[in-house]
Amino acid sequence: MTGTIQEFNKLADAEEYFIFFQLPYDQQFVNINRLHILKKFSQYMQEIDNTSPNLSDTEKLTQYSLALQKAYEVFIESTPHEQKLFKVFNDKPKNVVTLTEITSD
Repeated sequence: MTGTIQEFNKLADAEEYFIFFQLPYDQQFVNINRLHILKKFSQYMQEIDNTSPNLSDTEKLTQYSLALQKAYEVFIESTPHEQKLFKVFNDKPKNVVTLTEITSD
């Protein structure tokens, strides 16, 4: 890895992160799971920043690279619905009765 933390901070697209860290990725998979991968990556970065605030820039970027790879792999092994990263997956629909709520007397 030859990039700096300043270069990293300028990245915006999922593909830019994979290229920056020189990680292989499937473009079609990223197209489908982009927001979920980036959200999970963001959560992992916050964990790294909170648990290891004294890392050097190089160490931090190494940890971020591992975090991006881990976030990508989460969605290979799981689905966005199973991960429930976004509010829409956690909200119960209004005016809907689920089958589990129906009982017979």
